[in-house]
Amino acid sequence: MTSFSERKKEAAPLEEAFQELLKAYRLEGKFREKSLIHEWGDLVGKTIADRTQSVFIQDKKLFVKLSSGPIKREIQMNKSKILQLIEDRFGKEVVTDLVCL
Repeated sequence: MTSFSERKKEAAPLEEAFQELLKAYRLEGKFREKSLIHEWGDLVGKTIADRTQSVFIQDKKLFVKLSSGPIKREIQMNKSKILQLIEDRFGKEVVTDLVCL
């Protein structure tokens, strides 16, 4: 009979098991894309998040629709910084470009 502690050592941590499942079904990229969209507000902050109308990814491009012209210009000027933040947090292959709408 195996004890609880022995079983716990044999079981993979939940996050590791989840990552293996994503790999097995080839869903890693889609999961990262959805995570990026979901975490857009955390990534750019409240001011930009409040003026963001929609965020979506198509053909490795992140499209962001904004309600403020000045915020749009700010994002365009800081595009490389934002792309670097995305790369650091979600990996290099998630998006290659940022388009403001």
